[in-house]
Amino acid sequence: MAGKLLVFGAGNIGRSFVGQLFSRAGWEVVFADVDERLIEALNARRGYTVEIRDRVNASLEIGNVRAIRSSDDKAVIREMTEAGCCATAVGPAALPKLFPVMALGLAARKKAGKGPLDIILCENLREAGSLARQALKKLLPKGFPLDKYTGLVETSIGKMVPIVTEKQRQSDPLTVYAEAYNTLILDRNGFINPAPAVPGLSPKENMKAWVDRKSFVHNLGHAALAYFARRARPGMVFTCEAVEDPDLRAWTRAAMLEAGGLLLSMYPREFTTKDMEEHIEDLLGRFGNRSLHDTLHRVGRDLSRKLSKEDRLSAPLLLCQPRGLPFAWILTALVCGLSFDAPDEAGCVLPADAELLACVRRDGSKPVLRDLCGLSGRLLDIAAAAYALDTDVLSIKAFLDKEMTHAFKNS
Repeated sequence: MAGKLLVFGAGNIGRSFVGQLFSRAGWEVVFADVDERLIEALNARRGYTVEIRDRVNASLEIGNVRAIRSSDDKAVIREMTEAGCCATAVGPAALPKLFPVMALGLAARKKAGKGPLDIILCENLREAGSLARQALKKLLPKGFPLDKYTGLVETSIGKMVPIVTEKQRQSDPLTVYAEAYNTLILDRNGFINPAPAVPGLSPKENMKAWVDRKSFVHNLGHAALAYFARRARPGMVFTCEAVEDPDLRAWTRAAMLEAGGLLLSMYPREFTTKDMEEHIEDLLGRFGNRSLHDTLHRVGRDLSRKLSKEDRLSAPLLLCQPRGLPFAWILTALVCGLSFDAPDEAGCVLPADAELLACVRRDGSKPVLRDLCGLSGRLLDIAAAAYALDTDVLSIKAFLDKEMTHAFKNS
């Protein structure tokens, strides 16, 4: 039976994906957000539009929604007490800011005699459930039965949603744009209650495999495409034009196939070679969706996260090395990422990215490759030397092939 979903985050994923799925299944959707303009608009209209931009365009009118301020503890506690399910869609950096009010809401809900609550974590973040569980345990009253009372459900967010331009935002602050893909993969075993009967939800038994597939293939592919394009075709703006370039597509596919080989090694019962190859081709086709107007800036920005040892490039690379699996194309993308400076629509690089790039130019690449990316030993030396070449993609790849063959031939 449909109930009420409280969604922390009324941004692109919150509205175009999570809120849309539950609303169309008959649920009331309440967004908790910090954007006053967005909150006022949602409460005035009680709905919004999702513009599907794909092979076939469509407009979805989403209704039965309202919004509260995420800073209003009393309102959040009230909604959590009454909700049938919760979700987050705020981004990895903002997620920890939610835990204090979540803990208050869970404690109040239990005190009110309400049943267990599931929280669907719609974040591009590996181990999101563990992070949330550790934080909530510290914040909840001593003896609170968190594991029996709260489901922390990890997801794999595969829907592509481009940045809304300022012109689009001024025209209608509530409209969001997205591709037609509409499947939310989530952890069946993370639920305390039965998984909601919402079309589009796809519960999986081995969720770690699917989270890693999203990070190591989809996210990696986006980042590799952006970093290769900025190095080889610096004038390009859109992902669709990059993936149509034969060289960029081939290099990106090669990096994705390396990561796919890692996943086949890690999860032989979950994926097959045929499935992985078909998934990669499907993703490359979706990257080429011209109707989305997705940008290389969006898929490549936030370098301190995307180049980190826990994320899409460094994590699979560090897992490939001890297994003796090839990773030269992934490392090539990582090296190219150390100079990624594609600007946004206003011609600006993300300030944090500009700071990181300035540090690399000033201090060299080794500190970032070591401290951020997690590289060490001979591999660190080789990657730093490849960056210092300051040359084209194929020359970097050839250098890495030669140096790694020599360095690791007896390993």
